[in-house]
Amino acid sequence: MAVFDYTFVVDAPLTAVAAFHHDTRILKKLTPPPIFVQIHRYEPLQTGSEAEFTLWFGPLPVRWLAVHSDVGAHGFTDTQARGPLQSWQHRHQFTAVSPTQTRIHEHIEYEHDAAWRGLFSRLLFARPGLYLLFTARKWLTRWHLRRVPSLS
Repeated sequence: MAVFDYTFVVDAPLTAVAAFHHDTRILKKLTPPPIFVQIHRYEPLQTGSEAEFTLWFGPLPVRWLAVHSDVGAHGFTDTQARGPLQSWQHRHQFTAVSPTQTRIHEHIEYEHDAAWRGLFSRLLFARPGLYLLFTARKWLTRWHLRRVPSLS
């Protein structure tokens, strides 16, 4: 099982970060080109809720069903119920650093299918690609939280 961790700090209070991440439009806001997201179904974020979407890597569609758990003010977990990998569990954790700053820790445990079935996911979800994706998400998160005065 592979593990990927990414941590960064945003200039926003914990309540604003939690509210931002509980917004059902977040996936589209935090997915940078060249990846595009098509949402098929997204229930309000709560334990047991589901999100069904397609990630478009150029012309290649990757269908995904995520189930949410451990939803609260300090984060949540999404687990792939159906998708391109053998397993994927992503914990989003929020910790107040000060009244005006919050640390966001992204922890992912994932496993590729064996042999040729895993070749596709190994290409799309390799560690360098995850690092670039989450670096972009860091900047997008900071930008969006700065733009919404009602959340900060």
